[in-house]
Amino acid sequence: MAVAVGHKMPAWVKAGFDEYARRMPRDAQLSLKEIKPAARGNDAGAMAIGRLLQTEHKRIAAALPGRCYKVVLDERGVGLSTRQLAARIARWREIGCDVAFIIGGADGTAAALKEEADLLWSVSPLTLPHGLARIVLAEQLYRAMSILAGHPYHRE
Repeated sequence: MAVAVGHKMPAWVKAGFDEYARRMPRDAQLSLKEIKPAARGNDAGAMAIGRLLQTEHKRIAAALPGRCYKVVLDERGVGLSTRQLAARIARWREIGCDVAFIIGGADGTAAALKEEADLLWSVSPLTLPHGLARIVLAEQLYRAMSILAGHPYHRE
């Protein structure tokens, strides 16, 4: 499952995510839960942003399945190769836990959410638009699952 702050994405974002989600094997379905961002006002100060992130954190927490493994996408997180991601997915499958991949909003994610995370993962050291991050996430999950299935999708 992917949980992403933001809605009303361009059609190409939905089409890209849906294409890779459709390709996922039946035993590893990928769904997307969009979270409405907190309302941004004229006050862009640190206190206001902190309150916005807290609101979004509560909305994200409400959308997560109970007792799931939380992976927060963050540019300062651990960088994983596709093969390393595949190995982690294999471990998660062995222990039978649900995994939720979390993409924050325009101002990132709350510090408390990062602290609660089981993994902070950087899909790129670049700052990606949130819609593109959704597609990169879905594609990398598909590619990792293809590796685990022994398909030649990943060529070295």
